[in-house]
Amino acid sequence: MLQPGVLIGNRYEIERYLAEGGMQYVFIARDTYTDRKVALKTPKNKSAEKRFQRSAIVSAKVNHPNVAKTLDYLVFEERQFLVEELIYGLDMRAALLNDSAFIDPYLAAKVFHHLAKGVAAAHHVGVVHRDLKPTNIMVVGDYSFSEIKVTDFGIAKMAAEEMVAAVEGGEESLTTSQTAVGALPYMAPEAIETPRSVGTSADIWSLGAMMYHLLTGDYPFGQGLNAVPKIINAVLPQPPAFLFSNPQFSPLAAELIQIARECMTKNPRNRPTADQLVDKFSNLCYSVAVRARGTVEDFLFNAYGYISSENGRVFFHKECVYGVMPKVGENVLFSCYDGGGAPRALPVVKLR
Repeated sequence: MLQPGVLIGNRYEIERYLAEGGMQYVFIARDTYTDRKVALKTPKNKSAEKRFQRSAIVSAKVNHPNVAKTLDYLVFEERQFLVEELIYGLDMRAALLNDSAFIDPYLAAKVFHHLAKGVAAAHHVGVVHRDLKPTNIMVVGDYSFSEIKVTDFGIAKMAAEEMVAAVEGGEESLTTSQTAVGALPYMAPEAIETPRSVGTSADIWSLGAMMYHLLTGDYPFGQGLNAVPKIINAVLPQPPAFLFSNPQFSPLAAELIQIARECMTKNPRNRPTADQLVDKFSNLCYSVAVRARGTVEDFLFNAYGYISSENGRVFFHKECVYGVMPKVGENVLFSCYDGGGAPRALPVVKLR
């Protein structure tokens, strides 16, 4: 393990260990040439070492605001390093699903509009991610995110090869490979059936699966080996009733579920392209208002109440709640608007 103060390639000074994935260790380092912080990644096993330089070349092809930038590649003391921009945020699972079971349709439309743009930029230069999942997406700014970026385009190529080995039968299986276990809920049927011929359409499937998960709180086909036959059959379950029970949210929720269904079509040729997804999201009407956190202060006649927050009391009506109705004392996420008197909240989502 690299220690703080170690200087890599006479340029990158290690500050601290940050995290690790199935293929790599990640450190925060200071670029002594530019005095900025960067993410320094290095392979954690022999399998990853063989492909690390190729992965750096692949990821460097993609340049878009919704994709983490690859800045440098070097070999130091026979060890390889990939330098990426340091993103001051959390992965999408931690940012959007730790405190809430799901997100509302407005926020989901905003999230996946940005992600579709990032994936489209990669596809334009012939780069397929192959391992899109919430932990490979970084969010800056909590629910009112200022940035959202897809990471590990290059590393995902190595992850894909590990998954091929897991599917075809190697030292690890779909249930023992750390990489495969995390990816399975979002894997396209062809990634399981013919893993060596995965193309851009597999990324589209993964976007649809993630959108379904964030919108409903459920994996579209479950987790673990039980998900495999369901993914291969590509028959989506009936979405939970709360998506369509409230007329404030049901039109947009229905449009998003339809897009998710199109993304998760069994035949890859029948799925939309990333550019078509960008167009679909561009034609949706959704709010991009910032989100705040608060606590339900009172709830009168099971119809309306007030939320206390850092900026004062905010009125809300039960028709402004997406999903489970919060109780007095419970925490909520909300956007705030001028209500012609007291500020009014819409949407309101119960937090864990």
